[in-house]
Amino acid sequence: MRIIDAHQHFWDLDANYLPWLADRPVKFRYGNYDALKRNYMPADYRVDAGRYELVGSVFIETEWNPADPLGEVAWVSSLRERENLPSVMVAQAWLDRDDAELVLEAHGRTPFVRGIRHKPKSAARAEDIVVGAEGSMGDPAFRRGFALLAPNGLSFDLQTPWWHLAEAADLAEAFPQTQIVINHTALPSDRSEAGLSGWRQALRRVARCPNVAIKISGLGQKGQPWTVEANGPIVRETIDIFGVERCMFASNFPVDSLVASFATIFDGFREIVADFPAADQDALFCGNAARLYRIDIPERT
Repeated sequence: MRIIDAHQHFWDLDANYLPWLADRPVKFRYGNYDALKRNYMPADYRVDAGRYELVGSVFIETEWNPADPLGEVAWVSSLRERENLPSVMVAQAWLDRDDAELVLEAHGRTPFVRGIRHKPKSAARAEDIVVGAEGSMGDPAFRRGFALLAPNGLSFDLQTPWWHLAEAADLAEAFPQTQIVINHTALPSDRSEAGLSGWRQALRRVARCPNVAIKISGLGQKGQPWTVEANGPIVRETIDIFGVERCMFASNFPVDSLVASFATIFDGFREIVADFPAADQDALFCGNAARLYRIDIPERT
C-alpha cells in the first residue's frame, strides 16, 4: 500500500524552540505528552512507517517559536535537502498579526510551501461561542489575513473543534477560491450519542462547501486503545459525508504515537475501507493528498 502521509511533524528540540514542548505543560487532549519531548526526525519516522510504501509526506507546522514564523521554513528546507522528506509543508502564519502580509508573501514564494495553519480561537463548548471574537474565524483581522491566502497560492489547514464548523462553512463560502483542509476529523473526542450527533451535523454543514476537504487522523482517545471497533464508524461516516475524493488518511505522527503505533493506525484504516474499490483506497491513502497538496509522485507501471 503506497501512502502519502497527509499530516506529520519533525522536530529537533536541541536546535529549535517549540514553546509547547519546551516550556510549562499545556492542556493536551491525549493527557500526558512528556513522551513527545524528544527529537523526532526523518530516520525515526521511517522506522515508524515501517513496511508501508511511503511516497511522500505533508509536514505540518509544529507551533514553532511564533516570533520567528519563517525560521521553521528555513529548517525544513535544509531537512528536505538532507533527507528527501518532507515532500511539502504547511507553514506557520498568524493571520491576524501585523506581519501577516509579509509572512504570507514569503510563504507563497517558497516552492515547497503549500499552505498555512493558524489555529483560530475556540470555545470550550458550543454554547460558549462568541461570534466574531478576537482571534476567531469571524474576527475581521483574521479574515483580512485569510483574504491574502489565495493571491499567494496558499491553502488553509484548519484545526478546530467540530462545533466551530458553522464558522468554517461561512469562511469557505466567503472565500471560495481558498482550499480549506480540516485537521483531525474535526476532533470527535466526545463519543457520546449527543456528541457524535453534533459532530455529524457539523460535518454535513461544512461539507456542502466544495472547497473544504478533511484529513482523517487524530482519532485517539485519552486512556483508550486505538481500535477499528472504536474508530471505524467515525472513518466511514466522514467518508460518507465528504465523499472519497475529499478525504485523506494521515498519521499525525509523532503526536499520535501517544495512542497507537503507525502500523496500528494505518492497518486500521486499511481494514476499515477494505471493501472499497482499489482506486478509492489509493485515493484515500495517496492520490487525494497528492492532488490537494500538489505533490508529484511517479506513475505506477
